[in-house]
Amino acid sequence: MRRTGSIPLALPSFGGAVRRLILLNVGVFFALALLSWVSPGLNRILTAHLLLEPLAVVRGELWQLFTYSLINPGILSIVFSMLTLWFTGSLLEGSYGSRWLTELYWSSVIGGAAIASAISFTHVFGLRPDAVAVGAWAGIFGLLVAIAMLFGDQEFLLWFLVRIKAKYMVAIYILIAIAVLLKQSDNFGALLQLSGALAGFLFVRFAPRRGLAFGVTERLYGLRNSYYRYKRRRAARKFEVYMRKQNREVHFDKDGRYIDPDELRRDPNDKRWMN
Repeated sequence: MRRTGSIPLALPSFGGAVRRLILLNVGVFFALALLSWVSPGLNRILTAHLLLEPLAVVRGELWQLFTYSLINPGILSIVFSMLTLWFTGSLLEGSYGSRWLTELYWSSVIGGAAIASAISFTHVFGLRPDAVAVGAWAGIFGLLVAIAMLFGDQEFLLWFLVRIKAKYMVAIYILIAIAVLLKQSDNFGALLQLSGALAGFLFVRFAPRRGLAFGVTERLYGLRNSYYRYKRRRAARKFEVYMRKQNREVHFDKDGRYIDPDELRRDPNDKRWMN
C-alpha cells in the first residue's frame, strides 16, 4: 500500500538489519584501512580481488558480485552512503521487516552487479569489461527505488534542506546517475547504480510479500506436503485392493483419509443426529 505524509527530521532507530549492514560496511572499511597501513602491498592485492571487474567475474571470481559493495573508496563516500542506507533502510525495515530488507539490499547488490557486468561486454556508452567499481550504492539505489514504489508520496528533506516527495527525490538520484553514464566520467559506476535500481524494482515487483526465503520455504513445504499426500493416497489404494480381496469394502477420500462407513450410509438431509 502506498503511503502519504511527511517524514520528520529525526534520526531513525539504529537497529536490526540496518545496523548489521552498516556495521559490516564500516568494519570492512576500517579493516582494509588498517591493512593498508600495515601492509600496503597486500592491501592492493586483496582489494584487486574484491572489487568488481566484469572480466574477472567471467574468469571465475564470482565473489566479486558481492564483495565489491563492501569496498568504499574514502571517508566521504562511506559516510554519505551509510547515512543514506540508515535513513532509507530504517523506513523499509519498519514496514516490511529485517528479512525483507536484507533480501532487497543483497538482491540489488548482486543483481545490479550481474546486470552491469553483462552490459559492459556490449561496449555501449563506451563501457569496457575491464572497468572496475566499488561501493554500496547499487544496494542503496535498490532501497531508493523500493521507497519510490512503496512510499512515493511521503515527503523527505533532500540533503536536509529541500522538502520533496520520495518519488521525485529518487528520480533526481536516477537522473544524476544517467547523466554520469552519458558523460562517461564514471560510466561503469553509474551503470552499476542504475542496475541496482533495476534489480530493486524487480524484487519489489515480483518477490513474495514476506521475502524470497519465506517464499522458497513455503514452496518446499508445499512440495513436501504434496509428496506425503501422494504416499498416503497410494497406500490407501493398496489397502482398498487388499480389503476387496478379503471381501470387505473400505473407502478413502481424495487425500487418502479413511471414510467411516456410517458417513457413507448417512442421509445428508437427516438432521436427527444433530443436537
